Amino acid sequence: MEFIKYSKIFFLISSVLIIGSLVFLAIWGLNLGIEFTGGSILEINYQERPLNKTIESELSELGLGHVYIQPIGDQAVILRMKDINESTHQKILSSLRKERNIEELRFESIGPVIGKELKDKTIITIILALISILLYVAISFRKVRPPLKSWQYGVVAILALFHDVLIPLGIFAILGKFYGVQMTIPIVVALLTIFGYSINDTVVIFDRIRENLSRRREILFEEIVNQSINESFTRSVNTSFTTLLILISIFFLGGDSLKYFSLALIIGILAGTYSSLFLASPLLVVWKRRIENKYLK
Repeated sequence: MEFIKYSKIFFLISSVLIIGSLVFLAIWGLNLGIEFTGGSILEINYQERPLNKTIESELSELGLGHVYIQPIGDQAVILRMKDINESTHQKILSSLRKERNIEELRFESIGPVIGKELKDKTIITIILALISILLYVAISFRKVRPPLKSWQYGVVAILALFHDVLIPLGIFAILGKFYGVQMTIPIVVALLTIFGYSINDTVVIFDRIRENLSRRREILFEEIVNQSINESFTRSVNTSFTTLLILISIFFLGGDSLKYFSLALIIGILAGTYSSLFLASPLLVVWKRRIENKYLK
């Protein structure tokens, strides 16, 4: 398949997805969980768990604002809400006990200072991960033949990662706005996992490009990139497909606690597979052509 020939179409699709995600994030932002904003967590066990709407109705008169209700297992729920005092805590328990027997499993509060620290640490972790990936690719490809240098492969890999993470973030901005889905620690872990999965997929293709550059010096760079994508295509698709089968099973069968974690991974792996094949490698060709045009002027 002539991947490079149709690269403008691939770039257009990615641009639409990225711009859309940025717009959603700018307008709605992410519905951050109390791990990042501070608040209270109350875990309740029921003999027969009611519907979420029933729980919302029982709590509606307490002035708690939005309460995120997360079913756990067959009988328990976790309630995430703004920071509450002990008096409000007891009122919640009394309200829930009016209609049925419940058992309180856990109650804890996360202060805004701790939430801010966690948010800052998450940002630092992501930045360090990106820097490490850039250095890893640059060092691994330090002996790559021209026309591009090793650090340029690293920069392109980072650009592809932004694509792979922005798309899930945009979708979670939509889910947070319309369905109250919160950005929690497991979802952040899923995004960091996407970093590792996506960069591995991209590096496999880049490594094939490096090998073909060494063996077939008489062929144009564009042809080598296209050949390398074709040689890696089946492997990338098969690996992603088998991984997605497991994640889809977790999404439907793994319970509510793993639902959005697996969803983030599903979206990220789809985006990562797409970017590795249709975005990252063609971007190398675009960069090479810009260098040539610069020297021709």
